[in-house]
Amino acid sequence: MLASVRLSGYAGHKNHSRESTIVSPPKIVLVTGAAGGIGRACAHRLHQDGNAGDVMVLADSDARGLTQLAGELPGRHVVAVPTDVSDPDAVDRLFELIAARPEPLGALVHAAGMLTTGSALDAGIDDWRRTLAVNADGVFLVVTAAARLMLAAPVHNRSMVLIGSNAAGVPRSTMPIYAASKAAAAAFVRSLGLELAPRGIRCNTVCPGSTNTGMQQKFWGADALAGQQSVLAGDLSQFRVGIPLGRIAEPEDIAGTAAFLLSEQAKHITMQDIYVDGGATLRA
Repeated sequence: MLASVRLSGYAGHKNHSRESTIVSPPKIVLVTGAAGGIGRACAHRLHQDGNAGDVMVLADSDARGLTQLAGELPGRHVVAVPTDVSDPDAVDRLFELIAARPEPLGALVHAAGMLTTGSALDAGIDDWRRTLAVNADGVFLVVTAAARLMLAAPVHNRSMVLIGSNAAGVPRSTMPIYAASKAAAAAFVRSLGLELAPRGIRCNTVCPGSTNTGMQQKFWGADALAGQQSVLAGDLSQFRVGIPLGRIAEPEDIAGTAAFLLSEQAKHITMQDIYVDGGATLRA
């Protein structure tokens, strides 16, 4: 993105002006979980807001979805890399590709994740391990690799944003494993942020509530309108309040917050969990 600066002065009876344009050097912007939902919205928002010279690297296990998304971002260099974030070898390949490029890594939105629901008493160890592999191991693998590259080739305003969940901060009777995985990831990112802050890298987590994605719509059942209304009103049988603002978030609401946290406007914000849930957790 170009920023124009106009300097004007006065000498005698003549006005003189000089205009210069400052161009941010190109960098890599990495979005994981980019093929759908919040990750896709983040990719579109960063494409819209970012420096036209930046390279967007998009990662997701859905190769077809990545190809479709890349076609929706005209006028920009886009690199689509099918990646399972729970696989250390796949993550290594992703970051080897990034490291081989001339542009430094300057920004990360880690949106890859999965949802597991059901009673803790009915869950098996495989459910636990599969969810933690994506939502916690995947975070560890991606953000530490990103941090190493950011440290190796410093650029101005380095920042990482994790897309977490408000379930990390309040108990949910139907998603104990999911909540645990998101809480682990958020705690790790906060601690990593403390380690990286003296070296100029910011780390924050966006914690969405109910958001209008395919993942959320599965909760609504056959009667989508009634299901959505139940989310808005809450469910006392599950000790869950509704959404005070009276609307379900759109993915763009979450993407806007992530874009802000990556921007210069947030240059003094780090190690924060930003809840974007319409007040649903009452920030308990």
